[in-house]
Amino acid sequence: MFAAILNCIAEVVAGSAAWLGRGLSCVCVQRRDSDASNSFDLTLAQEECLQRLQRRIDVPYDSSIIEHQDALRALWNAAFPEEELHGLISEQWKEMGWQGKDPSTDFRGGGFISLENFLYFARNFPKSFQDLLRKQEGDRSVWEYPFAVAGVNITYMLIQMLDLEAVKPRNLVGATFLKFLAENESAFDLLYCITFKLMDHQWLSMRASYMDFNAVMKATRRQLEKEILVEDITRLEDLPSYKLLSR
Repeated sequence: MFAAILNCIAEVVAGSAAWLGRGLSCVCVQRRDSDASNSFDLTLAQEECLQRLQRRIDVPYDSSIIEHQDALRALWNAAFPEEELHGLISEQWKEMGWQGKDPSTDFRGGGFISLENFLYFARNFPKSFQDLLRKQEGDRSVWEYPFAVAGVNITYMLIQMLDLEAVKPRNLVGATFLKFLAENESAFDLLYCITFKLMDHQWLSMRASYMDFNAVMKATRRQLEKEILVEDITRLEDLPSYKLLSR
């Protein structure tokens, strides 16, 4: 059934701007034309923080690296502490919402940083992490979004939304985020947690099903941009959506 749903969605969203896996895509990450002509100056601290984050973004997931293998095992242990993992390639991974038995194939869209995002979420907000993984809150759809693949999509969406691959941010949201990053090196990971929880909140509010994933992601991005640009927000913990998280 799950494979059939993935194939169905692929037919609907094929050709969109971002394509992650066979099923989910983020059409919400297309850069606005008006952003291309803008460039925002950075302080030295902001520039250094951006460069460190960019180095993280540039690291692909490599299943031959012991550190990456250990991180993947740590993710399983955080997700299913009561269940022993039989191998880094195992049918068990489908329980977490990966598309197949080898999660490394799904990390191609987000790189190693998407795995780091997952681990930060699991360790810092374990209740929210488990609630989303196990779909424990709200009136859920019969056809739910797969947790793991959605998480990689969120990493990718944030990189695009914040224009993090540019030398300098070309949109106000990205420039504002770098102020948060200069104050908190974990700002990207924290924003990931906020975004994941906000996405699920939008999912429930919209009474969405699998076919609505792209619409939910668009709504999530719009709400996130709106909150980041509120004038008196000085740190990510001040965002209204931060209150959705539970430890």
